[in-house]
Amino acid sequence: MTEDDIDEDAPIFAIAVAAELAGMHPQTLRQYDRLGLVVPARTQGGSRRYSLRHVEQLREVARMSSDGIGLPAIVRILELENRVQELHGRVRDLEDRMRAELEKRPGARVFAAGSTGSVVTLRQGTRVRRATEVVVWRPRTPIGQPGEPPGQTPGA
Repeated sequence: MTEDDIDEDAPIFAIAVAAELAGMHPQTLRQYDRLGLVVPARTQGGSRRYSLRHVEQLREVARMSSDGIGLPAIVRILELENRVQELHGRVRDLEDRMRAELEKRPGARVFAAGSTGSVVTLRQGTRVRRATEVVVWRPRTPIGQPGEPPGQTPGA
């Protein structure tokens, strides 16, 4: 089994193993958990379980801390990195769904708005007949100047 075979999000490491992999003391990991810096999964019995991603985050926290970055700033950086990971996953999912949709319906990739406002699928290379009607908008009541009662025309 290689490192590529392990799901990096699988919570498989006990606190002592994760601390050793990250080069930290287990008490530091507990403190980071309390602060919300790196929050591991929990077993039904309440024991902490760390994933490879957690171990990488712990190493990154240690590096940023040694570079002089404060813990609140590190918390925010980790939140943003987690959000980026989440969004990358969503993008991959949407790309997969789009690819599957295109494979199911080859040639049906162009859309237009119908006369009622509905979406109409067009075959590739098909053009929509453009409407040439002109619609003039007229208000039901004339628009007066500010301060005039509604319905009165200027100068009347």
